[in-house]
Amino acid sequence: MALGLLSTLFLLSRAIDPETAIPFADKEIQDRLRDQIVTGPFYYGTTAKGDEIAFSSETLTTPQGEVGANRAEKIDVVMDLASGGQITVQANVGFFDIAQDTADLDGDVVITTSTGFRVTSTRIIALMSRLDVRSPGTVRSVGPIGTLDAGSMVLSTPENDGPAQLVFTNGVKLIYMPKQDEE
Repeated sequence: MALGLLSTLFLLSRAIDPETAIPFADKEIQDRLRDQIVTGPFYYGTTAKGDEIAFSSETLTTPQGEVGANRAEKIDVVMDLASGGQITVQANVGFFDIAQDTADLDGDVVITTSTGFRVTSTRIIALMSRLDVRSPGTVRSVGPIGTLDAGSMVLSTPENDGPAQLVFTNGVKLIYMPKQDEE
């Protein structure tokens, strides 16, 4: 019986014409050509200090034909630091300007560090050539020491090649939650 079902699968199947067009709407093709849409882009690079940066997003466009400027949606960034730590960044939307060396990430930005901190902000601005991530607005951080709210934040590597530092400023409020000893 199984052999009979399997043979009918091949006998009754439709022939596929390799010359048929891929089913895209004309409007979608025109949008892709105008905005130069790239689906699923991936970029990998290394900073001068040895930090490795991997960037991916759902889509990447070049709005209005601007040279060196891109808009990305649903962004994931993984930074493997030369000092041994790892930082991940997720955002809804990002604007990248190669000439200005900046990435402006917007909308539910989440930064997670390998040391256990999770920082959330509505916007961050980062340099693309080195580790320099700044939040011009308020941030909230939850980590091993407790909860921290601040007016701004900077994540950078000091000039003397030390490990990356996460610095909070402008009205820092820390709710310290010490670990309880288990008995």
